[in-house]
Amino acid sequence: MKVMKFMRAATLGLAALSATVYAQEAAFDLPSASSVYIKDYASFKLAANETDMPVKKTVSAAPEIKQGEYEPSWLTGSKAHQYLGLATIVGAGLTALTAPEECEDNCTTTTPRETNGTHAKLAKATVAMAAATIATGLIVHWDDFHLDDGFTDPDNLHVMLGVTGAALMAYAVNKSMNSSTEVSHAGIAEMGAVGMLVAIKLTW
Repeated sequence: MKVMKFMRAATLGLAALSATVYAQEAAFDLPSASSVYIKDYASFKLAANETDMPVKKTVSAAPEIKQGEYEPSWLTGSKAHQYLGLATIVGAGLTALTAPEECEDNCTTTTPRETNGTHAKLAKATVAMAAATIATGLIVHWDDFHLDDGFTDPDNLHVMLGVTGAALMAYAVNKSMNSSTEVSHAGIAEMGAVGMLVAIKLTW
């Protein structure tokens, strides 16, 4: 009797154990059984695991700031050189317009020349502006002059004509101021003014 009860208990235990093993095998075989109906099981499994993620809006770190147009200073070293050059030409023109009438050949007048009038003052101011033009040009554009570029280089011509023109005007004014009698100097001064004008035009 006891043997029969033991046999039944063992049979029931083995049956329960085999049922558990069968259920586990069936669970492991699910993908292969599902593949009959789902041909691409890997993508199906991935699709099943995907969740809808909220779309993040990209926000720039800082708002874009539009930069205004660059406005250079109205007075720089280069512009000072330019303004002084133009003022020298204007001064030379005014000096020529205020020149007193000179005596022609065979003058017998003994009246001393006026050396402190409007013409003389404008001549001195023009020479001073010419000197300031040369000085500012040497300070600001000293590295633009290169003999290796030749004499036809616009920068080289600008320097040579400007310096020569200023020197001619200074010579004409000095020649006139140191003479108590009338002396021819207008032609030299005009040549100097033209030289400076051409120098300005070359690099304008």
